[in-house]
Amino acid sequence: MRCPQCEEMNDKVLESRQNSSGTAIRRRRECNTCGYRFTSYEHIEDKPLMVVKRDGRRERFDLNKIGRGIRTCTDKLDISESMVEALLHNIEDAIMLKVGSKREITSADIGDETLKQLKEVNLVAYVRFAAVYKAFDDLGQFIAEIRQLGKELE
Repeated sequence: MRCPQCEEMNDKVLESRQNSSGTAIRRRRECNTCGYRFTSYEHIEDKPLMVVKRDGRRERFDLNKIGRGIRTCTDKLDISESMVEALLHNIEDAIMLKVGSKREITSADIGDETLKQLKEVNLVAYVRFAAVYKAFDDLGQFIAEIRQLGKELE
């Protein structure tokens, strides 16, 4: 590592420690050329999960965005905040399992998983979310979705 004092690339590590949270390693170093002591830190580079939108754009995965959508479609229904949190946890787990090491998922996959989880909790919330996610623009689409739900419940 380059010495901040003399800029030579000749140093030795005197001491290494993990930080208290285990997310970094602190190394105490000494330059072999000038004797200057300095500290360096090593951190894990976390690759964020990326969402591929329908138009091809990519953005960081944001569980809060899913949470806002779920809270909107469950508004004034008998669904507690703890149930919403459980839904979000289940959705996140399913997404992480699906993604694996790819670190990329489509917005359609996220929407499908959200619908799947909502269907288990409340059918009205499911239809509300589906109306936005599937971009219903007429009454016929609502009726078709509700009929499909009815067939699945039989």
